[in-house]
Parts: sequence; structure tokens; C-alpha cells
Amino acid sequence: MFTLIKNAQVYAPNHLGVCDVLITDGRIAHIDTDIEISAGSLLKTVDADGRILVPGFVDTLVHITGGGGEGGFNTRTPELDFKDAIAAGVTTMIGALGTDATTRTLGDLYGKTQALNVDGLNCFMYTGSYELPAKTITGSVREDIIYIDPVIGVGEVAISDHRGSQPTEHELARLAADSRVGGLLSGKSGVVMIHVGANQDKLDILHRVQEEFEVGLNHFYPTHVNRSQALLESGSLFAKQGGTIDLTASTNDHLIAMGDIRASDGLRYLLEDGCPANRITFSSDAQGSLPHFDANGRLDGLDIGSISSLHEELVRAVKELNIPLVTALACITKNPAKVTGLYKKGEIKVGCDADLNLLDPNTLAVDSVMSRGKWLQFEGVICAKTAFDH
Repeated sequence: MFTLIKNAQVYAPNHLGVCDVLITDGRIAHIDTDIEISAGSLLKTVDADGRILVPGFVDTLVHITGGGGEGGFNTRTPELDFKDAIAAGVTTMIGALGTDATTRTLGDLYGKTQALNVDGLNCFMYTGSYELPAKTITGSVREDIIYIDPVIGVGEVAISDHRGSQPTEHELARLAADSRVGGLLSGKSGVVMIHVGANQDKLDILHRVQEEFEVGLNHFYPTHVNRSQALLESGSLFAKQGGTIDLTASTNDHLIAMGDIRASDGLRYLLEDGCPANRITFSSDAQGSLPHFDANGRLDGLDIGSISSLHEELVRAVKELNIPLVTALACITKNPAKVTGLYKKGEIKVGCDADLNLLDPNTLAVDSVMSRGKWLQFEGVICAKTAFDH
């Protein structure tokens, strides 16, 4: 079966202009200005009619089995709804545990990861959680990465946060070494995703790990760096020195009033500060809790992260802040795919997986969503089904 998308304004994420894109066997087979092919009933042609064709969005932090729990059992957040991801244009995601790796397990995370894959999305996962020593499936971070196909790294390990296990420099260096070797032996990234809290240490411990153990900053992937202006400035320095930083798209008015910076605003600051654009990513932190604590560390409010925030911050960056679409789009496509080693994701390029979104040229609204060459949403209507849809 062939699918030919014609007359699309292609952002790959680089702007290619008006092109046709031929898809077969779940991959992008050809890109040209005017593709003609005779395949009879095996060919389905879609006239994009000037709509914008972009890579499917890549979300590197999603609590697919739910998160939260900081306020007790009744504050555990629900798991991700498959169709919410489709509507948001997210075709690739990486699942993670968070604060709670006791009542939530890696086995459950693995099961949800595989369920999303069966239903048509592309889902990977991190072993571990906030705490060290890391929770694992096999008993070893290295072996989890080597032996368990969807495991691409470890995370989100908490630093600078009262909910973390207060890891030492040596523990983080050992973790990075284990994860890196696991990645080398399995052809994966072995990245260490780092949850950064609100403590004053910010990213300092990662710099100390680099200095004391000669572990490159590129092995660590800190998220939530838009939690405050001071942390954002620390993140900019981290990226300038060779690391990649992640801005969280989900937030709320209360957190913003306390100093949280919207991902789109954070992107504008980083670009103006001279931060390399290719070392900036957004993630949604979907289904994770958005807690706020009082001066004594007690939870006094809780919201839930949304997977739609990734697309919302893209639109705001382009439409309200006048950031070029090429630049903003890379933060949720090519850049996150690169840092997590998913090299067939995040780009419209021959040989890459056919994970694609068609966007409205005026509003950037998600019109159609394709994953592995199959439409999951077409012209605003979700057509993918789970085992429970009849």
C-alpha cells in the first residue's frame, strides 16, 4: 500500500517548500515537487492543498501510567488516554515513573508502553524513577536497557528536590556510566533524564559530576528547567557547554505566579541569550502532577499535566512570540528525537518513519495524524481504535 501526500507545505522541520511525500511500508520513500506513480488500488492520494506537513511530535516525558500521589492515595493521577495523544499530534513518547515507584511499577509502565505501541503509536520508556538506587526490572539499569526493547535510558532521576533521594555526585556518575554502556551495547541513547526541582543547587551537581568524574554533560538530559528564571539561566549555560535541556510545557496560573515560565517564553529567552537552538526541547510531563507546596513543604494544590500542552506551546511560540516555525517545531520533533537516540523519528526525510501531522496553515491546529504510515486521525476525525472500540 502506498500513500501519496500532494501539495503540502513541508517543514521537515526545515522548510522544504511545497512538496509531495510518498509513503510505503510505514516509511518515507520519496520527497519531490511533483511525484507521479501508478499503483492502482494500492495507492491512496491525499491532497494536502497547502496544509502544513510536519513530523509527528516527539514527547520525551509522559507519565503514561499516571503520576502524582504527593498528597496521598487520592491524588494519584490517571493514566494517559490513547486518543488524547492522537488529538495532540504526539506520535512518539517516552513513558516514565516519577515520585512514586512504590505503588506504581516499571512492570505496569512496560505494559502500558506496549499497549500504546499495539494501538498504533510509538512508545518507549525509561527505567528507574526519581530515586536512587534506581528501581529496575532486571536488577540492573544496564541490563534493562540492553534486554528490554522499549527501554532507551533511565529517568527521571530527581536532583535539587525534596522528593528525591538526594543523590551524590558519585551515584550520578555511576548511573550515567551504567546507562551509557547499556546504550552502547544495545544501539540506544542510554540517556539519563534528570528531574530538576526548585532547590537552590539547580544544575550544579551535574557540573560537579563532569568535573570530578569526566562524565560529559551530554549524558544528562535535565527537564523542568523553566521552573524559575534562575534555573532557566543555569539551563542556558548547561546547553552552551554541550548538554541538552528540556522545558516543561504543562503549567498553570498558580505555578506561573510562583515563578514558573511558560515553555514558549523560556524558548524566547534562551534564543535571545545565545543558547544553541538544537539543544532545546519541550516535553509535556503529561499525566504528571503539577503540585505546589507551602513554606513547610506541605502540598496545598495539585493539577494534572496535559499532553496537548506540547502543541499549545508550539502555537503560542509561533503565533504570539513570532518565533520561526522551523525553530519552535524542532523543539518537539528533531531535537528530542536526537537526544533520545530515536533517529528515525522527528524528521521528514527519506528512510525515516512516516510519523506525520497535517496542520492548518492559519491556526496550526492539528488536522490529520499519521503514525508508521497509518492515519490515526484524518481531517479532524480520530479513526484509530483500541481493543475496546467497536
